[in-house]
Amino acid sequence: MPEVPAVDGVLSATEVTATVDSVLAVQEPSGAIPWYPGGHVDPWDHVESAMALSAGGRLAAAERAYEWSARNQRADGSWPMRFRDGWIEDHGADTNFCAYLAVGVWHHFLITGDRDFAERLWPTVRAGIDFVLSAQVARGEIRWAVGGDDGVALPESLLTGCSSVHHSLRCALALAEEVGSPQPSWEMALGRLGHVLRAHPEAFTLKDRYSMDWYYPVLGGALQGEAARERLRARWPEFVVHGLGARCVVDHPWVTGAETCELVLSLDAVGWHADAVRLLRDVQHLRDTDGSYWTGFVYPDGKNWPVEHTTWTAAAVVLAADALSRTTPGSGVFRGERLPRGLLGEEGTECGCLVEADVTTDAPQHP
Repeated sequence: MPEVPAVDGVLSATEVTATVDSVLAVQEPSGAIPWYPGGHVDPWDHVESAMALSAGGRLAAAERAYEWSARNQRADGSWPMRFRDGWIEDHGADTNFCAYLAVGVWHHFLITGDRDFAERLWPTVRAGIDFVLSAQVARGEIRWAVGGDDGVALPESLLTGCSSVHHSLRCALALAEEVGSPQPSWEMALGRLGHVLRAHPEAFTLKDRYSMDWYYPVLGGALQGEAARERLRARWPEFVVHGLGARCVVDHPWVTGAETCELVLSLDAVGWHADAVRLLRDVQHLRDTDGSYWTGFVYPDGKNWPVEHTTWTAAAVVLAADALSRTTPGSGVFRGERLPRGLLGEEGTECGCLVEADVTTDAPQHP
Protein backbone atom coordinates (compact mmCIF):
# COMPACT_ATOMS: atom_id res chain seq x y z
CA MET A 1 0.00 0.00 0.00
CA PRO A 2 1.35 3.51 -0.80
CA GLU A 3 2.52 5.78 1.99
CA VAL A 4 -0.36 7.48 3.79
CA PRO A 5 -0.24 11.22 4.58
CA ALA A 6 0.57 12.35 8.12
CA VAL A 7 1.16 15.77 9.65
CA ASP A 8 3.43 15.83 12.68
CA GLY A 9 1.62 16.88 15.81
CA VAL A 10 -1.74 16.91 14.06
CA LEU A 11 -2.61 13.60 12.42
CA SER A 12 -0.71 10.32 12.28
CA ALA A 13 -0.79 8.02 9.28
CA THR A 14 -2.95 5.63 11.31
CA GLU A 15 -5.44 8.40 12.02
CA VAL A 16 -5.55 9.48 8.38
CA THR A 17 -6.10 5.88 7.33
CA ALA A 18 -9.06 5.67 9.71
CA THR A 19 -10.51 8.80 8.11
CA VAL A 20 -10.03 7.39 4.61
CA ASP A 21 -11.72 4.19 5.70
CA SER A 22 -14.65 6.17 7.12
CA VAL A 23 -15.23 7.44 3.58
CA LEU A 24 -14.77 3.97 2.12
CA ALA A 25 -17.36 2.56 4.55
CA VAL A 26 -20.02 4.85 3.05
CA GLN A 27 -19.28 4.02 -0.58
CA GLU A 28 -22.16 2.17 -2.20
CA PRO A 29 -21.73 -1.02 -4.28
CA SER A 30 -22.26 1.07 -7.42
CA GLY A 31 -19.19 3.14 -6.59
CA ALA A 32 -21.21 6.21 -5.59
CA ILE A 33 -20.15 8.04 -2.42
CA PRO A 34 -23.08 9.79 -0.70
CA TRP A 35 -22.73 12.46 1.95
CA TYR A 36 -23.41 9.87 4.66
CA PRO A 37 -25.14 6.46 4.78
CA GLY A 38 -28.54 6.87 3.17
CA GLY A 39 -27.74 10.41 2.09
CA HIS A 40 -27.71 11.88 -1.39
CA VAL A 41 -24.86 11.91 -3.89
CA ASP A 42 -23.79 15.02 -5.74
CA PRO A 43 -21.15 14.87 -8.49
CA TRP A 44 -18.72 17.34 -6.85
CA ASP A 45 -18.56 15.89 -3.35
CA HIS A 46 -18.49 12.39 -4.83
CA VAL A 47 -15.27 13.31 -6.65
CA GLU A 48 -13.78 15.01 -3.58
CA SER A 49 -14.38 11.81 -1.62
CA ALA A 50 -12.83 9.73 -4.38
CA MET A 51 -9.74 11.94 -4.21
CA ALA A 52 -9.38 11.13 -0.51
CA LEU A 53 -9.55 7.43 -1.34
CA SER A 54 -6.73 7.90 -3.86
CA ALA A 55 -4.61 9.89 -1.40
CA GLY A 56 -5.18 7.20 1.23
CA GLY A 57 -4.14 4.35 -1.05
CA ARG A 58 -7.63 2.93 -1.62
CA LEU A 59 -7.02 3.05 -5.36
CA ALA A 60 -9.49 0.40 -6.53
CA ALA A 61 -12.28 2.06 -4.57
CA ALA A 62 -11.38 5.44 -6.06
CA GLU A 63 -11.53 3.97 -9.55
CA ARG A 64 -14.96 2.50 -8.81
CA ALA A 65 -16.08 6.00 -7.90
CA TYR A 66 -14.77 7.44 -11.17
CA GLU A 67 -16.36 4.63 -13.14
CA TRP A 68 -19.67 5.52 -11.48
CA SER A 69 -19.20 9.07 -12.76
CA ALA A 70 -18.56 7.81 -16.29
CA ARG A 71 -21.62 5.58 -16.24
CA ASN A 72 -23.93 8.31 -14.99
CA GLN A 73 -22.87 11.08 -17.35
CA ARG A 74 -25.65 12.25 -19.65
CA ALA A 75 -25.37 12.52 -23.42
CA ASP A 76 -24.75 16.28 -23.25
CA GLY A 77 -21.77 15.79 -20.92
CA SER A 78 -23.56 16.83 -17.73
CA TRP A 79 -24.57 15.10 -14.52
CA PRO A 80 -27.75 15.63 -12.52
CA MET A 81 -27.23 17.69 -9.38
CA ARG A 82 -28.45 15.03 -6.99
CA PHE A 83 -28.88 11.27 -6.78
CA ARG A 84 -30.21 9.04 -4.02
CA ASP A 85 -30.22 5.25 -3.97
CA GLY A 86 -29.46 5.19 -7.68
CA TRP A 87 -32.32 7.55 -8.61
CA ILE A 88 -32.09 11.14 -9.79
CA GLU A 89 -33.54 13.63 -7.30
CA ASP A 90 -32.62 16.84 -9.16
CA HIS A 91 -32.27 16.79 -12.95
CA GLY A 92 -30.64 20.22 -13.19
CA ALA A 93 -26.89 20.50 -13.85
CA ASP A 94 -24.45 22.59 -11.80
CA THR A 95 -21.56 23.60 -14.06
CA ASN A 96 -19.04 23.50 -11.21
CA PHE A 97 -20.17 19.97 -10.34
CA CYS A 98 -19.75 18.90 -13.95
CA ALA A 99 -16.24 20.32 -14.26
CA TYR A 100 -14.79 18.81 -11.09
CA LEU A 101 -14.25 15.31 -12.44
CA ALA A 102 -11.21 16.71 -14.27
CA VAL A 103 -9.56 17.48 -10.93
CA GLY A 104 -10.22 14.00 -9.58
CA VAL A 105 -9.04 12.15 -12.67
CA TRP A 106 -5.87 14.24 -12.95
CA HIS A 107 -5.21 13.76 -9.21
CA HIS A 108 -5.65 9.99 -9.48
CA PHE A 109 -3.35 9.87 -12.50
CA LEU A 110 -0.68 11.83 -10.63
CA ILE A 111 -0.83 9.34 -7.76
CA THR A 112 -0.94 6.16 -9.83
CA GLY A 113 0.74 7.06 -13.12
CA ASP A 114 -1.90 4.83 -14.72
CA ARG A 115 -2.13 6.03 -18.32
CA ASP A 116 -4.81 3.48 -19.19
CA PHE A 117 -7.02 4.99 -16.48
CA ALA A 118 -6.39 8.50 -17.78
CA GLU A 119 -7.20 7.52 -21.34
CA ARG A 120 -10.29 5.60 -20.27
CA LEU A 121 -11.72 8.57 -18.34
CA TRP A 122 -10.59 11.22 -20.81
CA PRO A 123 -13.76 11.13 -22.98
CA THR A 124 -15.88 11.65 -19.86
CA VAL A 125 -13.76 14.58 -18.70
CA ARG A 126 -13.75 16.11 -22.19
CA ALA A 127 -17.52 15.89 -22.53
CA GLY A 128 -18.01 17.39 -19.08
CA ILE A 129 -15.73 20.36 -19.78
CA ASP A 130 -17.35 20.98 -23.17
CA PHE A 131 -20.74 21.07 -21.44
CA VAL A 132 -19.47 23.53 -18.83
CA LEU A 133 -17.96 25.85 -21.44
CA SER A 134 -21.26 25.91 -23.32
CA ALA A 135 -22.47 28.02 -20.37
CA GLN A 136 -19.59 30.53 -20.59
CA VAL A 137 -20.59 34.05 -21.64
CA ALA A 138 -18.56 36.48 -23.72
CA ARG A 139 -16.92 38.27 -20.79
CA GLY A 140 -15.65 34.97 -19.42
CA GLU A 141 -17.82 34.02 -16.46
CA ILE A 142 -19.75 30.74 -16.48
CA ARG A 143 -23.41 30.47 -15.57
CA TRP A 144 -23.76 28.38 -12.45
CA ALA A 145 -26.49 25.98 -13.56
CA VAL A 146 -28.48 24.66 -16.50
CA GLY A 147 -32.14 23.84 -15.94
CA GLY A 148 -33.18 20.22 -16.01
CA ASP A 149 -36.39 20.83 -17.94
CA ASP A 150 -35.42 23.31 -20.65
CA GLY A 151 -31.63 23.04 -20.80
CA VAL A 152 -31.30 26.83 -20.51
CA ALA A 153 -28.45 28.29 -18.46
CA LEU A 154 -29.62 30.24 -15.44
CA PRO A 155 -28.62 33.92 -15.41
CA GLU A 156 -26.40 33.95 -12.34
CA SER A 157 -22.67 33.33 -12.16
CA LEU A 158 -21.08 32.53 -8.80
CA LEU A 159 -17.57 33.48 -7.72
CA THR A 160 -16.95 30.28 -5.78
CA GLY A 161 -18.23 28.03 -8.56
CA CYS A 162 -16.30 29.84 -11.29
CA SER A 163 -13.13 29.76 -9.18
CA SER A 164 -13.50 26.01 -8.81
CA VAL A 165 -14.16 25.65 -12.55
CA HIS A 166 -10.94 27.60 -13.14
CA HIS A 167 -9.03 24.89 -11.26
CA SER A 168 -10.92 22.15 -13.07
CA LEU A 169 -10.04 23.66 -16.45
CA ARG A 170 -6.36 23.74 -15.54
CA CYS A 171 -6.49 20.06 -14.57
CA ALA A 172 -8.44 19.21 -17.72
CA LEU A 173 -5.82 20.93 -19.88
CA ALA A 174 -3.01 19.04 -18.14
CA LEU A 175 -4.88 15.78 -18.73
CA ALA A 176 -5.49 16.70 -22.36
CA GLU A 177 -1.76 17.16 -22.92
CA GLU A 178 -1.02 13.89 -21.13
CA VAL A 179 -3.33 11.86 -23.37
CA GLY A 180 -2.19 13.65 -26.53
CA SER A 181 -5.38 15.61 -27.21
CA PRO A 182 -4.59 19.34 -26.83
CA GLN A 183 -7.58 21.66 -26.46
CA PRO A 184 -6.55 25.20 -27.49
CA SER A 185 -10.11 26.50 -27.18
CA TRP A 186 -10.04 25.49 -23.51
CA GLU A 187 -6.88 27.56 -23.01
CA MET A 188 -8.69 30.60 -24.34
CA ALA A 189 -11.72 29.87 -22.14
CA LEU A 190 -9.45 29.50 -19.10
CA GLY A 191 -7.77 32.81 -19.85
CA ARG A 192 -11.09 34.61 -20.12
CA LEU A 193 -12.38 33.01 -16.94
CA GLY A 194 -9.23 33.88 -15.02
CA HIS A 195 -9.42 37.49 -16.19
CA VAL A 196 -13.03 37.96 -15.12
CA LEU A 197 -12.29 36.38 -11.73
CA ARG A 198 -9.44 38.82 -11.16
CA ALA A 199 -10.82 41.97 -12.71
CA HIS A 200 -14.63 41.92 -12.80
CA PRO A 201 -16.24 41.25 -9.41
CA GLU A 202 -19.44 42.74 -10.79
CA ALA A 203 -19.83 39.66 -12.98
CA PHE A 204 -20.81 37.55 -9.98
CA THR A 205 -23.85 37.43 -7.73
CA LEU A 206 -22.83 38.83 -4.37
CA LYS A 207 -22.29 36.02 -1.85
CA ASP A 208 -19.62 37.60 0.31
CA ARG A 209 -21.22 36.37 3.53
CA TYR A 210 -19.72 32.99 2.70
CA SER A 211 -16.10 32.17 3.40
CA MET A 212 -15.85 30.24 0.15
CA ASP A 213 -16.26 33.47 -1.81
CA TRP A 214 -13.30 34.81 0.17
CA TYR A 215 -10.73 32.05 -0.36
CA TYR A 216 -11.87 30.21 -3.50
CA PRO A 217 -10.22 32.60 -6.00
CA VAL A 218 -6.97 31.56 -4.29
CA LEU A 219 -7.82 27.87 -4.00
CA GLY A 220 -8.86 27.74 -7.67
CA GLY A 221 -5.63 29.39 -8.81
CA ALA A 222 -7.11 32.55 -10.33
CA LEU A 223 -5.24 34.63 -7.75
CA GLN A 224 -1.61 33.82 -7.05
CA GLY A 225 1.37 35.47 -5.43
CA GLU A 226 0.91 38.68 -3.48
CA ALA A 227 -2.60 39.26 -4.83
CA ALA A 228 -3.65 35.95 -3.31
CA ARG A 229 -1.95 36.67 -0.01
CA GLU A 230 -3.54 40.10 0.21
CA ARG A 231 -6.98 38.61 -0.34
CA LEU A 232 -6.45 36.09 2.45
CA ARG A 233 -5.18 38.75 4.85
CA ALA A 234 -8.11 41.04 4.17
CA ARG A 235 -10.89 39.00 5.77
CA TRP A 236 -8.97 36.64 8.04
CA PRO A 237 -10.29 38.27 11.24
CA GLU A 238 -13.89 37.96 10.00
CA PHE A 239 -13.84 34.28 9.17
CA VAL A 240 -11.19 32.56 11.31
CA VAL A 241 -12.10 31.71 14.90
CA HIS A 242 -8.97 31.18 16.97
CA GLY A 243 -8.61 27.58 18.10
CA LEU A 244 -11.70 26.33 16.24
CA GLY A 245 -11.36 26.84 12.50
CA ALA A 246 -13.13 28.89 9.85
CA ARG A 247 -16.72 30.04 9.75
CA CYS A 248 -18.86 28.98 6.85
CA VAL A 249 -20.88 32.22 6.99
CA VAL A 250 -19.50 35.44 8.43
CA ASP A 251 -22.61 36.29 10.47
CA HIS A 252 -23.13 32.84 12.02
CA PRO A 253 -21.12 31.43 14.96
CA TRP A 254 -20.57 28.15 13.13
CA VAL A 255 -17.21 26.72 12.10
CA THR A 256 -17.16 23.97 9.48
CA GLY A 257 -14.56 21.34 8.74
CA ALA A 258 -14.61 21.38 4.94
CA GLU A 259 -14.31 25.16 4.66
CA THR A 260 -11.51 25.15 7.22
CA CYS A 261 -9.59 22.49 5.32
CA GLU A 262 -10.10 24.25 2.00
CA LEU A 263 -8.69 27.36 3.64
CA VAL A 264 -5.75 25.20 4.77
CA LEU A 265 -5.21 24.25 1.12
CA SER A 266 -5.40 27.92 0.12
CA LEU A 267 -2.83 28.89 2.74
CA ASP A 268 -0.59 26.08 1.55
CA ALA A 269 -0.93 27.34 -2.04
CA VAL A 270 0.56 30.72 -1.06
CA GLY A 271 3.28 29.20 1.13
CA TRP A 272 1.83 29.99 4.56
CA HIS A 273 2.70 26.58 5.91
CA ALA A 274 2.75 27.34 9.64
CA ASP A 275 -0.66 28.99 9.52
CA ALA A 276 -2.03 26.08 7.51
CA VAL A 277 -0.76 23.48 9.97
CA ARG A 278 -2.15 25.42 12.93
CA LEU A 279 -5.55 25.72 11.28
CA LEU A 280 -5.66 21.99 10.50
CA ARG A 281 -4.79 21.29 14.13
CA ASP A 282 -7.52 23.66 15.33
CA VAL A 283 -10.28 21.84 13.45
CA GLN A 284 -9.51 18.43 14.95
CA HIS A 285 -12.22 19.03 17.55
CA LEU A 286 -14.61 17.85 14.81
CA ARG A 287 -12.98 14.42 14.66
CA ASP A 288 -14.95 11.44 16.00
CA THR A 289 -13.46 8.27 17.42
CA ASP A 290 -13.83 6.27 14.18
CA GLY A 291 -11.90 8.86 12.15
CA SER A 292 -14.97 10.47 10.60
CA TYR A 293 -15.68 14.18 11.01
CA TRP A 294 -18.66 16.22 12.06
CA THR A 295 -19.69 18.77 9.45
CA GLY A 296 -19.55 21.73 11.84
CA PHE A 297 -19.72 23.18 15.33
CA VAL A 298 -21.91 25.97 16.74
CA TYR A 299 -19.50 27.31 19.31
CA PRO A 300 -21.77 29.42 21.55
CA ASP A 301 -23.89 26.31 22.11
CA GLY A 302 -20.98 23.87 22.26
CA LYS A 303 -22.82 21.58 19.84
CA ASN A 304 -21.95 19.84 16.61
CA TRP A 305 -24.40 20.73 13.86
CA PRO A 306 -25.81 19.36 11.63
CA VAL A 307 -26.01 16.01 13.38
CA GLU A 308 -24.05 14.22 10.67
CA HIS A 309 -20.58 13.02 9.73
CA THR A 310 -20.02 13.88 6.07
CA THR A 311 -17.72 12.08 3.66
CA TRP A 312 -16.69 15.31 1.99
CA THR A 313 -15.61 16.82 5.30
CA ALA A 314 -13.44 13.78 5.98
CA ALA A 315 -12.13 13.99 2.41
CA ALA A 316 -11.12 17.62 2.84
CA VAL A 317 -9.15 16.69 5.96
CA VAL A 318 -7.27 13.96 4.07
CA LEU A 319 -6.47 16.23 1.12
CA ALA A 320 -5.26 18.97 3.47
CA ALA A 321 -3.03 16.48 5.31
CA ASP A 322 -1.58 15.27 2.03
CA ALA A 323 -0.93 18.81 0.78
CA LEU A 324 0.85 19.83 3.98
CA SER A 325 2.91 16.64 4.22
CA ARG A 326 3.76 16.41 0.49
CA THR A 327 3.19 12.67 0.79
CA THR A 328 1.62 11.54 -2.48
CA PRO A 329 2.47 12.61 -6.04
CA GLY A 330 -0.96 14.29 -6.11
CA SER A 331 -0.30 16.47 -3.07
CA GLY A 332 0.42 19.56 -5.17
CA VAL A 333 -2.79 19.57 -7.16
CA PHE A 334 -4.19 22.54 -5.20
CA ARG A 335 -0.85 24.37 -5.34
CA GLY A 336 -1.16 24.32 -9.12
CA GLU A 337 1.88 22.13 -9.66
CA ARG A 338 2.18 20.89 -13.26
CA LEU A 339 -0.92 22.86 -14.25
CA PRO A 340 -1.06 25.20 -17.26
CA ARG A 341 -2.19 28.78 -16.95
CA GLY A 342 -4.02 29.05 -20.28
CA LEU A 343 -4.20 32.14 -22.44
CA LEU A 344 -3.59 35.08 -20.14
CA GLY A 345 -4.60 37.78 -22.60
CA GLU A 346 -4.19 41.38 -21.48
CA GLU A 347 -2.77 40.42 -18.11
CA GLY A 348 0.14 38.45 -19.53
CA THR A 349 1.24 36.48 -22.52
CA GLU A 350 -0.07 33.40 -24.22
CA CYS A 351 1.19 30.47 -22.21
CA GLY A 352 0.12 26.88 -22.51
CA CYS A 353 3.20 25.61 -20.71
CA LEU A 354 3.22 23.91 -17.35
CA VAL A 355 4.12 26.26 -14.52
CA GLU A 356 4.89 25.98 -10.85
CA ALA A 357 2.82 27.88 -8.32
CA ASP A 358 4.12 31.20 -6.99
CA VAL A 359 4.86 30.31 -3.38
CA THR A 360 6.57 32.17 -0.58
CA THR A 361 7.24 30.85 2.91
CA ASP A 362 7.55 34.12 4.84
CA ALA A 363 4.03 34.02 6.19
CA PRO A 364 3.07 36.52 8.87
CA GLN A 365 1.31 35.16 11.92
CA HIS A 366 -2.37 36.02 11.64
CA PRO A 367 -4.47 37.37 14.52
